[in-house]
Amino acid sequence: MNASLDSAHEQRMAHDTPLFASLPGDIDVSFEFFPPKTEAMEAQLWDAIETLSPLAPRFVSVTYGAGGSTRERTHSTVARIQRETPLAAAAHLTCVEATKEEIDEVAQQYWQAGIRHIVALRGDPPQKGAKYCSHPGGYENAEALVRGLKALHPFEISVAAYPECHPDSPDAMSDLDNLRRKIDAGASRAITQFFFEPDAFFRFRDNVADAGITAEIVPGIMPVMSFAAVQRMSGMCGTAVPDWMELLFEGLDERPAARQLVASTLAAELCRRLYAGGVRQFHFYTLNRAELAYAICHMLGMRPRQEAA
Repeated sequence: MNASLDSAHEQRMAHDTPLFASLPGDIDVSFEFFPPKTEAMEAQLWDAIETLSPLAPRFVSVTYGAGGSTRERTHSTVARIQRETPLAAAAHLTCVEATKEEIDEVAQQYWQAGIRHIVALRGDPPQKGAKYCSHPGGYENAEALVRGLKALHPFEISVAAYPECHPDSPDAMSDLDNLRRKIDAGASRAITQFFFEPDAFFRFRDNVADAGITAEIVPGIMPVMSFAAVQRMSGMCGTAVPDWMELLFEGLDERPAARQLVASTLAAELCRRLYAGGVRQFHFYTLNRAELAYAICHMLGMRPRQEAA
């Protein structure tokens, strides 16, 4: 009898529960783009900006290639976003292969163009697999870069954080110490490297709090455009790829539309679990493709808030 009552209760709950319980939309998002290399890629970028602009992101950032290889394209893209759209643009800046004077000049150009937000990074060596080495006369690391930028102008500064530890750090405690120094140097927030398990972020957030770091920690979300590419990037930055992900994306390399549906659902579920843990800010690595990021935000309860750029 009791078993029958329990079964009936479960059936009623299943019937009354919506198929998808949307979130209330009380989140803030930001988006990362990279500077286009061709006219076709530029058209794709601006289509992405136009698509995502109505979601009213806190800011959008534009990456900076190793050794300043995209310096001019980054500057042009950031300046155009700032000039022609209602979005707040943030420019990435690294320490790689440039003197302090050269980096300061780039920062001055950003300030003159109305850019008030810098994503300050140490950067990776231009040669894959090479060990990082600071440039003679350059900023030795992200902490020094943050201090240098703050000495120039009152920039808002975001820095990087690594939930699963930076590959160059000897251990997690050293990594946290490095993050603390960047925050103490004047950074406003840290944006994390991408990860695929919510517990990776929650453990890191707890460790950050235990270390006395009170700055905002924003999870970086990487929707899977290509599982092979994700495996490659994860190997470079020390992100763990769960075994179940390989099974989930198996056979989808030749079915991009199906892969996109799976990727958006997976990323939205990751964000929903982070939301349940108190997260209200998300940073999306878009790879200049808007539909995935837009679909995820839609499933998280976000709706257009302003006219397209």
